Amino acid sequence: MVTRLLFGLRTSLLMGLASVLLGGMAGMLVGFAAAFWRRIDGLLMRLMDVLLSFPAILFGLALAAIFGPGIWAVVLALSVATVPLMARITRGAALGVMQQDYIEAARATGMSDARLILRHLAPNCLSPIFVFTTLRFGQVILLGAALSFLGLGAQPPLAELGAMASEGRNFLFFAPHIAVIPCILIFLVGLGFNILGDALRDALDPKLRR
Repeated sequence: MVTRLLFGLRTSLLMGLASVLLGGMAGMLVGFAAAFWRRIDGLLMRLMDVLLSFPAILFGLALAAIFGPGIWAVVLALSVATVPLMARITRGAALGVMQQDYIEAARATGMSDARLILRHLAPNCLSPIFVFTTLRFGQVILLGAALSFLGLGAQPPLAELGAMASEGRNFLFFAPHIAVIPCILIFLVGLGFNILGDALRDALDPKLRR
């Protein structure tokens, strides 16, 4: 039981990490592009609004219907659901940085767009991105567990906390711990990353630090 729980926790964490990395990187690219090249800002943000109108569970249902249930369908669904959120966070942070004098000074020296983004824009947007990524990681773990609970995620014999909680429903009356313990682990992981995200926000925000 303990070994399976550890494997299930590892699967949930890896699934969440892959979803946050894939969706986060794509969202950052969209956010930086929207803030830096204002001509495509409206188009990109309207596309993000369309993606925001679809919940992650609906993405999971659609992808499971197309590709069949599995852990990669969940990762793809959660990645797509993360893109518009990360894009909005990145765009908001980048718009504030773009108004700074050192950006205009870098442009005046003839610095290329790619170098300006990599050297000046992206590093100064990392604080809110790190905070959001940490908070989103906890949310993705919960969403991934919910999709696996519905049978759309990890399939036997692969262990995953949401799938283990779903399997434990058949034993609630004479062995409730089979379902309860995975649910407690999901709760603790989600709570832990939310606390970590709040701590990072307090540490990286000078106003809150004072």
